[in-house]
Amino acid sequence: MPDSSGSNRLAQVEQARLRKTPLPSRDRTAPISRTTLKQRIVAGEYLVIYQDQVLNLTRWADTHPGGKLAILHFVGRDATDEMNAYHSARDIKRFAGFVCGQIESRPHRPLTPPIALGLVRDHNSLTGWRREGSVELANKFEQQPDADKQDLPSQSARLLPEMLELGPEHDLDLSLEASHSRAYRDLKSRIESAGLFTAPGTFMGYGADIARYCLLGGLAAWLYFASSSMLGWFASAVALGAFWHQLTFVAHDAGHTGITGDNVTDRILGTVVADWVGGLSLSWWKDNHNIHHLVTNHPEHDPDIQHIPFFAISTRFFSGLWSTYYKRVMAFDAFSRAMIGLQHKIYYFVLSLARFNLYANSYGFLALKMPRNRWFAFEVAGLAFFWTWFGMLLKGLPNAKTRVMYLLVSHIVTSPVHVQIVLSHFARSTDDLGPIESFPSRQLRTTMDVICSPWIEFFHGGLHLQVTHHLFPRIPRHNLRKASLFVKQFCKEQELEYAEYSFTEGNQRVLRVLRDVSNQLSLLRKVAAADARGELH
Repeated sequence: MPDSSGSNRLAQVEQARLRKTPLPSRDRTAPISRTTLKQRIVAGEYLVIYQDQVLNLTRWADTHPGGKLAILHFVGRDATDEMNAYHSARDIKRFAGFVCGQIESRPHRPLTPPIALGLVRDHNSLTGWRREGSVELANKFEQQPDADKQDLPSQSARLLPEMLELGPEHDLDLSLEASHSRAYRDLKSRIESAGLFTAPGTFMGYGADIARYCLLGGLAAWLYFASSSMLGWFASAVALGAFWHQLTFVAHDAGHTGITGDNVTDRILGTVVADWVGGLSLSWWKDNHNIHHLVTNHPEHDPDIQHIPFFAISTRFFSGLWSTYYKRVMAFDAFSRAMIGLQHKIYYFVLSLARFNLYANSYGFLALKMPRNRWFAFEVAGLAFFWTWFGMLLKGLPNAKTRVMYLLVSHIVTSPVHVQIVLSHFARSTDDLGPIESFPSRQLRTTMDVICSPWIEFFHGGLHLQVTHHLFPRIPRHNLRKASLFVKQFCKEQELEYAEYSFTEGNQRVLRVLRDVSNQLSLLRKVAAADARGELH
């Protein structure tokens, strides 16, 4: 039997050593070596690199508007491009208050954040760390022959410095990725000089959109009150669903501070549209969507591709991955296997009901994560208002059959937005190339555009230009088409792929991915059955 008391004594010694480590210098120009950086991260500091400066975001993390997890994914890494992409010029000026030193070696070879290893801080633990779930990188580390690495949970504080050097088995060129990053910053400057970060025209470019919203909302109300037959109420439900569908894009724009450019103003606008009119939580969406943008298409980290039990776009989901966002195992159980086996056949049916899943995610988030948030009361009031007016709408219909029809039709009509969202990523790479990969390289590898004419792009709400949006999420929706021309030139110069397909071809590619994963599951089942019968040699 292993000597657990000896293991505990080792952990206590390590913790004592960390506590005795001298406090870091207050000199913001002091160089910080790679070894010191690792030691301070092990001691619990959230250190992020910004323009060769080391920022200490430890105290800020819990109140970060973009969520704590957004910071955790960049501990030990250079987050210059990500931070510039998601923050206004006014916010960027505030970064200076978090500087605690200068990175010593340049270009900085990024460390692997503890969250990517399934490790989180736990002050009640002897080591100060605990394993929150089984992730692939940590599993590879544990499988190495060194006996000391077998007891990871109890000795993580001692082993973490070594683990921070872990990375996926991809040999990326650090200098090439740094070159892509520099070119991306030049691209941002050119787009800013072209004035494309400023909302265009009257009503910030939303003139025609506002007219469309009023038309759809007014039509839904008129048809509802003027009708006395199932057909009229059906038409009203269609108009209401189309109204919600279009307003979803407004909430998306506001969540990215892409309407007025002011955080508070856009937050109020987005909450009114999402919560009070649509019954969904903008805070949940921001928390979820920020992570999606930062770790796009990573099976363990991106919640926007974690759709077990209904969809799996990679065979990696077959092993029951741990979700660092949902903090649970995405169990690949019997029901999941049945659904994944049919996923290419039930794809559109499942997405037609996706709005109901958004309700569940929204309210679960509000109940578990939001009570201390300053927007909590405003959101709850909005949701109460939504269910009051929508509930009265349903109650005013003559019978249960008509109410069920109105509920389902109004919600199913919103489904094109769900098709649009997954279309941009489901057929793209889900590989983990590690923290060395630059921000522009990662976004271009995992995202695609939908080709459409300007006259129909209102239907897509800007989501058809996801490549440019992922590179520059703060660009107002109505400027994305012009900005995409700059991005295409950048991709040509840097020899990076700019993926764009027609709406039809994009959907075909998504269905092909779903079918391929389903076929691989079927093959595994046949192999397992043959093995059970003793037919494999």
